[in-house]
Amino acid sequence: MTSIALKHFIGLRHTTPETNSVTLPKTLSATVETRRARGINAAKTSPKITGRNLRVAVIGSGPAGGSAAETLAKGGIETFLIERKMDNCKPCGGAIPLCMVGEFDLPLDIIDRRVTKMKMISPSNVAVNIGQTLKPHEYIGMVRREILDAYLRDRAATAGATVINGLFLKMDLPSSPTAPYVLHYTDYNTKTGGAGEKKTMEVDAVIGADGANSRVAKSINAGDYEYAIAFQERIRIPDEKMKYYENLAEMYVGDDVSPDFYGWVFPKCDHVAVGTGTVTHKTDIKKFQLATRIRAQDKITGGKIIRVEAHPIPEHPRPRRLLDRAALVGDAAGYVTKCSGEGIYFAAKSGRMCAEAIVEGSENGKRMVEEKDLRKYLEVWDKTYWPTYKVLDILQKVFYRSNPAREAFVEMCADEYVQKMTFDSYLYKKVAPGNPIEDLKLAVNTIGSLVRANALRREMDKLTV
Repeated sequence: MTSIALKHFIGLRHTTPETNSVTLPKTLSATVETRRARGINAAKTSPKITGRNLRVAVIGSGPAGGSAAETLAKGGIETFLIERKMDNCKPCGGAIPLCMVGEFDLPLDIIDRRVTKMKMISPSNVAVNIGQTLKPHEYIGMVRREILDAYLRDRAATAGATVINGLFLKMDLPSSPTAPYVLHYTDYNTKTGGAGEKKTMEVDAVIGADGANSRVAKSINAGDYEYAIAFQERIRIPDEKMKYYENLAEMYVGDDVSPDFYGWVFPKCDHVAVGTGTVTHKTDIKKFQLATRIRAQDKITGGKIIRVEAHPIPEHPRPRRLLDRAALVGDAAGYVTKCSGEGIYFAAKSGRMCAEAIVEGSENGKRMVEEKDLRKYLEVWDKTYWPTYKVLDILQKVFYRSNPAREAFVEMCADEYVQKMTFDSYLYKKVAPGNPIEDLKLAVNTIGSLVRANALRREMDKLTV
């Protein structure tokens, strides 16, 4: 599937730039039309920069921003990384695939737990053990975001990026192909006290890695997307109970914990992260969180809540992810998968890919970049990861629609072939090639599970009449 040639995507649907329905402000529209009229030149014909290197600002230092800044700095780009919350503790399950550990050269000491077992727990509390197909060296890493983000940010600084503790406010768009972006931000690095100092900065290109509420996205009129609310509590439980979660994670499905997502209990260094999320019933998130705690109560009894976190999580890519020399990555672009809600790897990967496109297009900072250079990142991204997003989108629509469908989903998870395909795809971020015979068996079993689920739903409907 990944070899299919894909066109430019808006969301996850085929489209072309002309069908983009986002309405541009007059000044921005004029800039776009001027650019279209003069055409987009290849990087090798773009003007050389004299007396300095290309300057790029990365807004946000999560996995996307940290990875982008490091890649830019190593590639000869004068890099500025702006982050307001240096102790970021996003309410994230913190699961990372095995391939990320090697691909991003992560030290093992920032990984709290190496999970080799998972329990998928149905609405009726039927538990299926998952992880039977993992090889001895394979695991899912569990990290705390404040640890991972700080590590990637510090590594970017070591590579040469200038890290600014600041709040990005807005940016003025360039008036010509070589004019700078003017960034407005509040600098908290200074000794002016808690209020900070208002400053501006001129750069040649901008990477928006500033999350679901991205101000960079607003500056380029990137459009909105549907989002989920994730709510998580960090709970320190007694040592004897923590042993149960030593290398185990749990996922709960059911209308009680979320009408369209799942609840989780993921182990960290000295506590567990208990959370849930929803798109359709955001105002009920605390009710779903309570239900998740109740479902897991026997295993977390005696625990103490040490931190409460909530944050929006995008459900699909933004209508626009790029304009001129400004591009979006990570949550700002909307790179979170349906069904699993995974975003850490895709954030880091998109940040690196975008930065690589800038380094290549600018010939290591010696030339001005143009939209065509940054668009290469989007083309490769869509071609590589669109199949994964689409498959998980379909799974969520089929199996998260009702409790009977969720029962069928958990039933399917007991199948060893399903587990192998799922883990191989997750751990290595590729749509795993299947065995035709096993695929046929899986199709038959899936149909059987769904038939049983529909029969159960009809019987339940009769009881409520």
